[in-house]
Amino acid sequence: MGTTLVLTKILCFLLTTMLIGSAMIQCSITYDNKAIVINGHRRILLSGSIHYPRSTPEMWEDLIKKAKDGGLDVIDTYVFWNGHEPSPGTYNFRGRYDLVRFIKTVQDVGLYVHLRIGPYVCAEWNFGGFPVWLKYVPGISFRSDNGPFKAAMQGFTQKIVQMMKDHRFFASQGGPIILSQIENEFGPELKALGPAGHSYVNWAAKMAVGLKTGVPWVMCKEDDAPDPIINACNGFYCDYFTPNKPYKPKMWTEAWSGWFTEFGGTIPKRPVEDLAFGVTRFIQKGGSYINYYMYHGGTNFGRTAGGPFITTSYDYDAPIDEYGLVQEPKYSHLKQLHQAIKQCESALVSSEPKVTKLGNYEEAHVFSAGKGSCVAFLSNYHMNAPAKVVFNKRHYTLPAWSTSILPDCRNVVFNTATVVAKTSHVQMVPSGSILYSVGRYDEDIASYGDRGTITALGLLEQINVTRDTSDYLWYITSAPVNLRGGANRIALLSVAVGLPNVGAHFETWATGIVGSVALHGLDGGNKDLSRQKWTYQVGLRGEAMNLISPTEASSVDWMKGSLAKQNKQPLTWYKAFFDAPRGNEPLALDLRSMGKGQAWINGESLGRYWMAFAKGNCGSCNYAGTYREAKCQSGCGEPTQRWYHVPRSWLKPRGNLLVLFEELGGDVSKVSVVKRSVH
Repeated sequence: MGTTLVLTKILCFLLTTMLIGSAMIQCSITYDNKAIVINGHRRILLSGSIHYPRSTPEMWEDLIKKAKDGGLDVIDTYVFWNGHEPSPGTYNFRGRYDLVRFIKTVQDVGLYVHLRIGPYVCAEWNFGGFPVWLKYVPGISFRSDNGPFKAAMQGFTQKIVQMMKDHRFFASQGGPIILSQIENEFGPELKALGPAGHSYVNWAAKMAVGLKTGVPWVMCKEDDAPDPIINACNGFYCDYFTPNKPYKPKMWTEAWSGWFTEFGGTIPKRPVEDLAFGVTRFIQKGGSYINYYMYHGGTNFGRTAGGPFITTSYDYDAPIDEYGLVQEPKYSHLKQLHQAIKQCESALVSSEPKVTKLGNYEEAHVFSAGKGSCVAFLSNYHMNAPAKVVFNKRHYTLPAWSTSILPDCRNVVFNTATVVAKTSHVQMVPSGSILYSVGRYDEDIASYGDRGTITALGLLEQINVTRDTSDYLWYITSAPVNLRGGANRIALLSVAVGLPNVGAHFETWATGIVGSVALHGLDGGNKDLSRQKWTYQVGLRGEAMNLISPTEASSVDWMKGSLAKQNKQPLTWYKAFFDAPRGNEPLALDLRSMGKGQAWINGESLGRYWMAFAKGNCGSCNYAGTYREAKCQSGCGEPTQRWYHVPRSWLKPRGNLLVLFEELGGDVSKVSVVKRSVH
């Protein structure tokens, strides 16, 4: 953290404490065409996304300190409505959803906050962050000029803003929040909605500004964001971006450090040389705010992953990995980039660049703040060939697809393609902790339809029945067919793997068995069962018995011993115990021998697991050239996700309960707890 930020914080604190009981002098956050202005000083702000529910509170301080050590000024997070208001008027701000604790931690470490309230977040998060109950508000239409939606959105936004005000978290009160976002990536939806979309955007902007936070509001990927809202860019590159008004700063709210993964897909990797090149291209074109999405991606614990089919890991190839360890060389190379940019800050925020062609693919961007100060960015856009250029009568060699930073227009302190940090080698090694007292409980399929059911004609949409309280919904009917004497019961299990998080009016999309169900070959023809009477049962017997609970699990008659490990049938519950491994290395559960299902430790959900094998093109990866998510793939032929993060804070020294629900069939005897080792 620079001395300017330290002095600003001290000044704000002193002014606040000195003037209690009298007229308050506030810390001002404004903006102009060059930058966000903090207490009268323009700032180049480097930010990183860390989503509080995707890690544990015990991890937060270490993550934020690593972000600060990596050269960041700001921590960016969405606010997750469905986590905070699971049912109307019932709020949750505990544990991983303790937003106040998270922001207080950022404040204590000495960084700023960009609070992206949304409340639509996308984020590969279940239902885009909307609570499922919102879908069933009468007359509602998401993210549009719709009365019921606007009332609900405003209510939650006001709730969060008031909570922040109560804790004096806005910078206007001396706190760390310098920016807030309303809505999120609405531009693509706007094209489909037309005039109604414009009305909604204008309403959202007016509503947010009316909350009087004393800090600027942002809309990302929203070209017509009305004044005074700042429109901002998201993408792999944003050097092409220009704000919609000449008096707004050039902000990059999501510089994608990598990409998310989907079960059955490969692991996308973004070379740090290209990411650094994208950042310098943005800076040399006048950009002054950059947020890495993600700086720490974390884990989609529980049933929070959206998509559908988004993996439980949200590592995102971020500078800090899913487990909280720095990923090299990405972390250190970006840290060196940030140090170089900060050396240039005064010139960057006080002058416009003078651009000079140095060759067919090469150019210089020069900033001058007067008094002999001179900053230069020398870029080579060629994808293959290095270039030799002359600048200020001096010779420079520029690697392909790179920028060199010269804080004094003479000496190169950083080149985006020249990586000096060593690559970290990650291994998952045995922890020495073994599973013991393994037990098995088989779902009694024959008894389905005997408890807690509803009956209806025809096939019902899944979420309309489950309200997303479970991934599982049984569809049960009977037919008089020649399988055995009398009626034969047909039971179909529909399994959700995360609800959609993006797309026009995804609240209207159907889930479950929504096509037709037919028996083929009956008396030489087909029998359509779709319109006959069906019985529906939400969830599994094991869920109803609360088998994941350490107290309830012990009261069930589990099959034990060698028999417990022999069954590799579908729809089977397993439990086992293990002791916490020694040391402080991050831990994971190796589920390579399993099929698909969910995992819990001491009643806490690790998330969904699925040994879906990755298909793709995992050839060589050259950093140079335009990056897209399919460019640099890894993990072909392996399960997309084999290891599942086990937070140490969830463990006790002895007797930790592991519960697995296996949908397809697996070998629990080969499941193990491993340590993540980096060297």
